[in-house]
Amino acid sequence: MVKVLIVGQTPPPYGGQAIMIQNLLDAPFERVGLYHVRMAFSREMKDIGKFKLSKMFHLLKVVSSIVYIRFRYHISVLYYPPGGPDKISLYRDLFILISTRWLFSKTIFHFHAAGVSNLYPELMPWTQCLFRKAFYYPDAAIQLSTVNPPDGQNIKAYQEYIIPNGIQDHYHLLKKRENSFAEILFVGLLRESKGILVLIDAANMLRTSGYAFRVKIIGEFESEDFRNAVLETILQYGLEEYITLLGILTGDRKWICYSKADIFCYPTFFESESFGLVLLEAMQHCLPVVASRWRGISTLVRDGETGFLVPEKDSKILAEKLGFLITHPDLAKQMGLRGRELFLQNYTLDKFYQNMESVFLSIVD
Repeated sequence: MVKVLIVGQTPPPYGGQAIMIQNLLDAPFERVGLYHVRMAFSREMKDIGKFKLSKMFHLLKVVSSIVYIRFRYHISVLYYPPGGPDKISLYRDLFILISTRWLFSKTIFHFHAAGVSNLYPELMPWTQCLFRKAFYYPDAAIQLSTVNPPDGQNIKAYQEYIIPNGIQDHYHLLKKRENSFAEILFVGLLRESKGILVLIDAANMLRTSGYAFRVKIIGEFESEDFRNAVLETILQYGLEEYITLLGILTGDRKWICYSKADIFCYPTFFESESFGLVLLEAMQHCLPVVASRWRGISTLVRDGETGFLVPEKDSKILAEKLGFLITHPDLAKQMGLRGRELFLQNYTLDKFYQNMESVFLSIVD
């Protein structure tokens, strides 16, 4: 039995990385035993990447828990998901890894958030030294896509793996309402780099051009300031009847929104974006996707086949592609069905489990 210590956040909050770590902990592995030290630095999405004194105390708790569980259960493999290109997350990771990584004979880094290695050239020499000590030469580096920043290569991992995320199928076969308008759905953290203002700008262009549509937005705002900026922009464009902010939805309430939507829109250019778990949720619900051509997203969305890829921050082309799907509902439906086919072929939870078990077993052979 291979024993692996998983260090990472589980929901809440309901970010993609936290969801995938919970999925991993639920895996029915027969030859791998999983143990967990939960990171709980952020209780809400808006707390991520922000310094709080309470996080310092939790940092010490995480380190002491890793040490205790490692020796209590004689665990040899450390699994750790580094943060993205954010210096607060980096300093957290440096402290944890330098304090504990040496206790394990094997280390696996899983880059759910991409781009931490891009910070290295910007660091002071002494911080670069700490970076090398914490991150260099892991036994395995797992990335979600071939087009993400080459974090595994940059930290000189002995083995590199490309393993896309996989999720449970929550497809709800609900009869869509007969609306006189197309329903466009966005799901994710509400921050500027997720493309929210780009989507609102595109919605204004659609309304000006006379398209019949509504936009529903699910997610938590990163900050009160950005919430106010979004509301002000909606009012400025006169889009109150066109855009609905639904807040945080989970479980069946969220799945029903997917089932009732016609198009999924994800114009992200988020600094840590690596995959876009919500895209899998859209694909499993037969939704055509219009998303930015950004990192791993371009390996999920097949341009012209399951939806459209657009340049990041380009609201004009985003509006054009959304408008095309609105006026070609039969083609949009075909694209959505093709997306579900690809989801079932490549992105199920069982497929993810098979790939992850193979990695865990291979590094101890």
